[in-house]
Amino acid sequence: GQVVYSIAEETERGASVGNIAKDLGIDAATLSARKCRMITGSSKQYFYINASTGALSVNEPIDREQLCELKSACLLSYELVLENPLELYRMEFKVLDINDNSPSFSLSDYHINVPEFLSPGARFTLPNAQDPDEGTNSVQNYTLSPDEHFHLEMQTRGDGSKYPELVLKKALDREQQATHRLVLTAKDGGDPPKSGDVPVIVTVLDTNDNAPEFEHSVYRANILENSPSGTLVVQVHATDLDEGPNGEVRYSFSNTTSADLQRMFLIHPHTGEVTVNGILAVQRPLLEMLIEARDNGAFGMSSTAKLLVEITDVNNHGPEITITSLSSPIPEDAVPGTVIALLSIMDKDPGENGKVTCQIPDNLPFQLKPSLENYYSLVTSGLLDRELISGYNITITATDLGSPPITTQKTLWVQISDVNDNPPVFSVDTFDVFVEENNPLGAFLYQVSASDPDIGENGRVSYMLRNSTIAGSALASLLSVSLANGSIYAKCAFDFEQLRSFYFQVEAKDNGSPALSAAITVNVYISDQNDNAPAILYPISQNGSVAVEVVPRLADEDYLVTKVVADDEDNAQNAWLSYHLAHSSDSTLFHLAPHSGELRTTRSLRSTDFLKHKVVVVVRDHGDPPLSSTVTVGILLADTLPQALPDFDDSGEPPPLLNATNIYLIVSLACVSCIFAAFLLFLAIVRL
Repeated sequence: GQVVYSIAEETERGASVGNIAKDLGIDAATLSARKCRMITGSSKQYFYINASTGALSVNEPIDREQLCELKSACLLSYELVLENPLELYRMEFKVLDINDNSPSFSLSDYHINVPEFLSPGARFTLPNAQDPDEGTNSVQNYTLSPDEHFHLEMQTRGDGSKYPELVLKKALDREQQATHRLVLTAKDGGDPPKSGDVPVIVTVLDTNDNAPEFEHSVYRANILENSPSGTLVVQVHATDLDEGPNGEVRYSFSNTTSADLQRMFLIHPHTGEVTVNGILAVQRPLLEMLIEARDNGAFGMSSTAKLLVEITDVNNHGPEITITSLSSPIPEDAVPGTVIALLSIMDKDPGENGKVTCQIPDNLPFQLKPSLENYYSLVTSGLLDRELISGYNITITATDLGSPPITTQKTLWVQISDVNDNPPVFSVDTFDVFVEENNPLGAFLYQVSASDPDIGENGRVSYMLRNSTIAGSALASLLSVSLANGSIYAKCAFDFEQLRSFYFQVEAKDNGSPALSAAITVNVYISDQNDNAPAILYPISQNGSVAVEVVPRLADEDYLVTKVVADDEDNAQNAWLSYHLAHSSDSTLFHLAPHSGELRTTRSLRSTDFLKHKVVVVVRDHGDPPLSSTVTVGILLADTLPQALPDFDDSGEPPPLLNATNIYLIVSLACVSCIFAAFLLFLAIVRL
């Protein structure tokens, strides 16, 4: 976008120029939020923009002649920069000339020496007036105060420029009037016109009637901008028809030549050689000077010639890189094409020497795009990843097209800011944890750890358990995890016999927005401890009584009396059982298989063996330390199952023969025998 305004010079402060928002089609309400500002290379800010309304007004009156000197067109270039998004508009202000300067002469008065013997028609150069205004506002004509001896005529040089000459129209008589005072007036074409005048004092001489004459009215020369001091520019030559001192010519710069040019060049008074004196510090490609040739007569006569020096530019200025706007840091998720910076690249040299090419290294995810004239936009051309590269040093190389070319470099540091684009990462997907049963409450089980390459809150990881149910109980009732470091603790004591293994998931979540997470599966295996004694399944004692097994009275050797069956809820060697005889009423009669628990007779039973026996069997596991259980088995030797089982005392010894019951039986048997014998005797007596 570009807009051009025209404004007259010397316009007062605060005067309205236009509305930039309306002219460029921008919403005025957004100007303040988008940080609108005007950028110019001028040292003064001549215009002011109202960020609320977009109204453009004069901030400081402009003096066109001071700003643009002798340029025919006076333009001020501004750039309007808007952010979010970054936009650039060019504005040009054409400063219109007003007739605010009067013509002026470099000298306060001008003296001319005129020999009295000159015939009418003799001509004398008059000074040119200067008017910094342009066009019709500059000097348009000259007038001379009325005089009977002189009148004014305008002459044209070979380049078309005009200058005034004083023409003698009537012969002079020094004895009647030695001095003539005239007034030369210069007028411009403004409305209303302005004028300036200078007194012209004519002194009548009576010697030296020929003025020097240049070979050319206009001399032209061409030199390089970087020509060293002493370089010959041109040699002028003038001849004087007079002889002797009146014909000797001395050369000098005319008083109308500016002091800057007189310091920049030297002219040899005798040879007419014009040479460079110092540095040619000018911005104009064409310099104009007037050279005066004056003879050495008592009343020296002079003439002038114009010298036009064209300055040929050389490539003596390098490109200038200016960072107009820079956005740093930029987020790593910036899409390709995002504008990072706005650059202004200028070269003061004209023509090809001032044309510039600009580039950055190819191995960077950035590129330069031309914007407006002399402006480039630095944009992203690829994806950014802060975790790989956190910042870039971008070297901008600007090279002009001069011969030889001049290169300028400027380095930008563009920092990449982090976004939450990486979830936490565990080193493994699953992990096995082994824990012994009967662990203490709060026992440390394992510490999970996840890494997040992001920084700040995006890389701060917290841990939590994912909800699940283990054996009908909530996971939170069994375990807890440290939010900060991922340490896992037991909240209860595990029982191998109830729960041998389970698994759960720990979730690692960063603190970004939105948050990213990952999970690890933890397998928990509970190892067994010898915390359960063997349980006797058979034979079973009820109410503290002894289990009784009936064995045939005359059983053979290796007869299976019973098999002790036991179980252990522990695992592995803690559940490996062995069987041992702890006590036997007759150690020679029974033996126990240590692995199977079978109780068998060692030999064949005899009639003389006791009818009751008692053995104590110990069942022991292989834990460390081992645990054991015992069972007492009563063995009754009988061929048939008695109606009532006898009691087995703790000693396991046979009962004595003459106990109270046996005595009662013997007495009863004796009485019955006696009664039977008496009955038989009675029958015998009766029969006899």
